[in-house]
Amino acid sequence: MSKLEQLINELCPNGVEFKKIKNSYTRIKGTPITAGKMKEIASDDGEIKIFAGGKTVITAHEADIPNANITRVPAVLVQSRGVIDAVYYDKPFTFKNEMWAYTADNPIKVKYLYYVLKNNIEHFREAASGMGSLPQISLRVTEDFIISLPPLPVQEEIVRILDKFTELTAELTAELTARKQQYEYYRDDWLSKNTNKKSLKQIALSSRSGGTPLKSNKDYYANGTIPWLRTQEVVFNEINKTDCFITELAVQETSAKWIPANCVIVAISGASAGRCAINKIPLTTNQHCLAIEINPEVALYKYVFYCVCNQYDDLIAKKEGARGDLNSSRILGLEIPIPYPEDKEKSLAEQQRIVDILDRFDKLCNDISEGLPAEIEARQKQYEYYRDKLLTFKKKEAAENE
Repeated sequence: MSKLEQLINELCPNGVEFKKIKNSYTRIKGTPITAGKMKEIASDDGEIKIFAGGKTVITAHEADIPNANITRVPAVLVQSRGVIDAVYYDKPFTFKNEMWAYTADNPIKVKYLYYVLKNNIEHFREAASGMGSLPQISLRVTEDFIISLPPLPVQEEIVRILDKFTELTAELTAELTARKQQYEYYRDDWLSKNTNKKSLKQIALSSRSGGTPLKSNKDYYANGTIPWLRTQEVVFNEINKTDCFITELAVQETSAKWIPANCVIVAISGASAGRCAINKIPLTTNQHCLAIEINPEVALYKYVFYCVCNQYDDLIAKKEGARGDLNSSRILGLEIPIPYPEDKEKSLAEQQRIVDILDRFDKLCNDISEGLPAEIEARQKQYEYYRDKLLTFKKKEAAENE
C-alpha cells in the first residue's frame, strides 16, 4: 500500500469534504495598471513580477508600481482573460486587477488548489467560450467552483507526487532546450565555415512553383488522389502526405504540376515565406511553393535542405511587399557551401557525414515519435492521468456542501 493510500484509509476512509473555493480560500485583488504603464516601468532587475492578460509578464521595482497591491505569500493566480489558465507563484508579485488570485493559511493548501484548477482548466475555458471574441471568465466561475478538500496530510502527499512529475518534465524540457541550442550551434558551424559556395540555381536540375486549381471547379478536387501541398504544411519538415488532393484533370489543365520526390521546397509567400521542407513523395504544390530539384552529382538534397534551414534569417531579410513575399530569383540566389568542390566523391561523402550527424540531432530534438519530445509528451500524459486520479475523491456523506 502506498503512503497516499495509507493516509486516505487512516484519515478519510469514508470520503472527503467538498466546498466552494470562495468558502475555503482567501481571494486577493490585483493592481490597477495599464499596459502603457507596465511598458514604462518594466525592468530586467525588478524584484516584483507583474502578470497581465494573455502571456504578458514583466518585472518591475516596487517603488515604480502605482497603487501597488503586492502579494507576498504563495498564491494561485487565475488568468481570466485572453489565455485562461492558473499560475502558482510563491515570490512577491502582483497582477492587473482584471484577474484575481487565491491564497490560504498553509502553502500546501495553495499548491493543492493550483493542481485542482489545472486539472479542471478545460472546464474554465469552456465557460469562457461564449463571452465574445476574447475569451474571458467571470469571478463567480471560480468562486462557486466546488472542489474536494481531503485532510492536509493527504493534500501534502498529493502535492509531493505531482511536484515530482512536474520536476521530471521540467528537467526533460531543459535538456531539450540545451540539445536544440547545441544542434543549432553545430549546424551553423558546419554549414557556414566552408568558403566554397554555389548558388541554389547552380546546383539545381530544375525549379518550379505550382498552382491552385480554381476552387469553384469541383472536377479539380472531387475524389482527387493526387497530393497537393500548401505552404502551411511547409514547416522545416519531411512531407510524407498532404492534407489536400486534386484530380488528374487539375494537373492537365492548371499549373499545379507533378514534382519528383526529394525536392527542396521553399515557401515564397506571406507569413510562411522562407520556411522549407523536403517532399518524400511525388506531389503537386500551390503557387506559393518553390520546388527545387537538386543535382545529385553536386549536392545531396538533404544537405541542401539543412543549408536552406540554416539561412532562414537571410531569406526573411529578402522578403518584399506588403505581404512579405520572396521571389524565386532571390531564393535561387541563395549560396550553399560545397565542401571539396574539386573532388565529387569526397564532397558527397562529407555532405553525407554532416547530414547523418544533423539527422541524429534533429531526431533527438524534434521527432515526436522518438527522442526528447516523445519522452516529454509521454511524461505529460502520465502526469495528467495521475493528477486526475489523485484528485478524484468520494464525497463524505456527512459533509455539508456549501
